[in-house]
Amino acid sequence: MFIELMPLIENRPLTITVAALSEGRIRVNVVPQALAKDSKVNEKIGYANKDKVAQVPESAIHALTVPLSLTGAPEEIDAELAQQLTTYVDSHLKLEHAVDEAKRQIAEAIKAIEEREKNRSKAKTTTVTKADDTKSDQNSEEAKIASDNLTLFEGAGTTSAKLE
Repeated sequence: MFIELMPLIENRPLTITVAALSEGRIRVNVVPQALAKDSKVNEKIGYANKDKVAQVPESAIHALTVPLSLTGAPEEIDAELAQQLTTYVDSHLKLEHAVDEAKRQIAEAIKAIEEREKNRSKAKTTTVTKADDTKSDQNSEEAKIASDNLTLFEGAGTTSAKLE
């Protein structure tokens, strides 16, 4: 029994209960315990990215703690328990792996979104700076052209100076 449960026990604690029922039957429950990391799967998404990144459904997170419950005669439980535990542990580990993979993909998606937003803000800053530089260049060229062209008053002042 514990050989079959060991892969699951390594990842999360379990509670095993055995109860006597009527007519010589028993019930065996194997209940995986919730872990703090289970509730943090969707934590990185945050409010700002809730429309951009899909969350892991609560039902999948809750499924990590769904118990295995076997009811029957002690002989039936003895005969079936090892196979039932093996099947249960395999499906639980697949689910755990899927949730962990989803958490990793969420983290990658959030990182990609943050980098994209960062690059967008850099591009806007660069565009504004280039536009300001272009305006400065245009203003200096206009000033040079204006200084080359004499105004009415500058020309009058120069002419009167030559006459004297």
